[in-house]
Amino acid sequence: ETLMHVCRLLSRAGILTTATVLTLFAPRASAFGSPGAVVRSCFGRVTARSKTQMAAMSPAEVTEAYTDLVSRLRKASHLDGIGGLLGWDQQTMMPQGAEEARAKQQAALAAVIHDAKTDPAIGALLKKLSAHASTLPPFDAANLRIASERFDQASRMSSALAAKQAELESRAYGAWTRARAESDWGAFAPTLAEVFDLQREICSTTKPNMAVYDAAIDIFDPKMTAPRIKEIFDQVKAELAPLISSIASKVEADPSLHEVPPALRGGPEWDTKKQDELCREIAAAIGFDFGKGRMDVSVHPFTGGSHTTDVRITTRYSEDNWVEGVAGTIHECGHAMYEQGRPAEQGDLPVSEALGMASHESQSLLWERMVGQSLPFWKWATPIFHKYFPHTKSCTPEDFYRAVNHVRPSLIRVDADEVTYPLHVILRFELEKGVLDGEVSVDELPALWDQKMKDYLGVVPPSAKEGVLQDVHWPSGAIGYFPSYTLGAMMANQIYDAAKGQIEGLEDKIAKGEFTELKDWLNKNIHSQGSLHASADDLLLAATGKRLEPKLFSTYLKEKYAKIYDLTL
Repeated sequence: ETLMHVCRLLSRAGILTTATVLTLFAPRASAFGSPGAVVRSCFGRVTARSKTQMAAMSPAEVTEAYTDLVSRLRKASHLDGIGGLLGWDQQTMMPQGAEEARAKQQAALAAVIHDAKTDPAIGALLKKLSAHASTLPPFDAANLRIASERFDQASRMSSALAAKQAELESRAYGAWTRARAESDWGAFAPTLAEVFDLQREICSTTKPNMAVYDAAIDIFDPKMTAPRIKEIFDQVKAELAPLISSIASKVEADPSLHEVPPALRGGPEWDTKKQDELCREIAAAIGFDFGKGRMDVSVHPFTGGSHTTDVRITTRYSEDNWVEGVAGTIHECGHAMYEQGRPAEQGDLPVSEALGMASHESQSLLWERMVGQSLPFWKWATPIFHKYFPHTKSCTPEDFYRAVNHVRPSLIRVDADEVTYPLHVILRFELEKGVLDGEVSVDELPALWDQKMKDYLGVVPPSAKEGVLQDVHWPSGAIGYFPSYTLGAMMANQIYDAAKGQIEGLEDKIAKGEFTELKDWLNKNIHSQGSLHASADDLLLAATGKRLEPKLFSTYLKEKYAKIYDLTL
C-alpha cells in the first residue's frame, strides 16, 4: 500500500515518468505478486485519469498552450541565431588573437541557449499538448513532434556540458586552422582526441538507446543509421569502381581526353577580383537573394547566418584553379536558397528548419552538379566568362563543359569530381565511425587515411594538409556529417529528375539562363516543407514518388560519363 501511495503521489506531481517509477520500484514490488504488477496497476489508473484530464482541454486551451510553446521555442531560436553570427564571424572576420575570448563567449552563450531549450515550462507544455497532437494542423503537429524529441535529448545534457562543447569546438577550430597551415598533425591530434571523446559522451548521454555512431548520424540526418549507410556505400563502391577503372584506361590510351584549352588552365590572368564579380553575377542569376544574404571569402566555403533573412555564404578563389570558385559559389548558393526558402509562416520554429544535412546537400549538389556541370548551363554561362575573362573567347560551351567534368582521382575532397567524390566520403565515414566506436585511435588516423586513399583512389597525400587535416568538420564537432554529402548527391539526382519530368523544357530554359521555374519548383516541393516530414525518405516520397534509390545515382553517372569518355559499359 505504501508503494502504491508513493507511485500515485510521484505521478500526479509529474516528478517521475511511468518508466522511471517502474525502474525504481519494480524490484520491491515483487512481494505484491509479479515484479512491478502493483506499480503498473497504479500507473494505469493514474495515467488514464491524467489523459482524461488532458482530453478535457478545450480547443481554446489547446491554442493557448501551443501559442505559449511557440513563443518559448522562438526565443531559443533567436539565441541560436546569435550563435550563428558568432560562428560566421569567427571564420571570416575575427582577428586570430581573439580566439580565446571568442571560445569563452560561445561557451557562455551555449549555456544560456541550453537553459532556454530545457526550460521546464517547455516540458510541461509539451506534456500537456501531447494528447492533442492529432488535432493540430500538420505543421503544428510536426513542430510538436520535433520539439518533444529535442527537449528530451537536451534535458539529458547539462548546461555545463553544452558550454564545454561550444568552448572546445571554438578552440579546436583555431588549433586546426594553425595546424593545417603548417601541416602539423601532431599539434592538432590531442585536441581532436578531445573532440571525439566529448562527442562520444554527448551521443551516449543524449541518445542512450542508440549506438554511438548512429546517434552522431541522427544529429545531421534523422532516422538514418550506420548499417543502412554501409549497405548503400558498399553498393556505390561496387558500381563506381569499374567506371573509374574504365575511364582511367581510356585516358591512359588517349591522354588528349584530359587536355584543356590553354585559356582554361590556371594562371595570373584569372584575377580573383574578377572571379568574385563573375561569381556574384552567377549567384544572383540562379536565385540567391543578396537583399537577404551576403557573400564573403573563407578558408573553407560554408553557409551560415542567423535567419532566413540573413543567410551568409562564403567561397574561395584561386588563380591556379578557377573552377573551385565557381563550383563553390553555386554549391553554397544551393544551401542558401534552401535557407531563404524555408517556410516563413513557421519561422524560428523547429518545423521550419531544413530536414537534415543530406536534404541540405541535395540542394547544394543539385545546383552545383545537375545544373552547374551540365552542358545547358555552360551554353548560358560561357558568354559571361568571355565578358569577365576575354582570354577565354575562343572557348566554346563544350570546352567549358568538358573542363569541369574530368574524372581524375585527387587528394582534396572539395576539388574531387562527382565520380570519385563518393570514395572520399566513404573513407571519412569508415574512419570516423571507427574512432567513435573505439576501434580506431586518433593517432592512427593519418596512416589509415593514407592507406585508404591509396586503396580507393590510387593516390597518397604528400602531407597532412592535403590528407587528414584538409576538412573543417571534425574540429567543428561535425562527426557523422560526411555521409550526408553522398546521400545528398543521390537525392539531388532523384529530385532533379522529378523536376525535369514536371517542368517542360527545363534544360532549354537553363541554356537561356531561365532558372526561376526550377527554383520555384524546389521551393514548393523541398524548401517550404521544412521538417514537416520525419525523414529524407519521406520527403523524397512526397516530392518524387519514391524513397531513396541509390541505383538511380550510379545509372546517372554511368550514362553521363560513358558519353563524355566514349565508353561501352
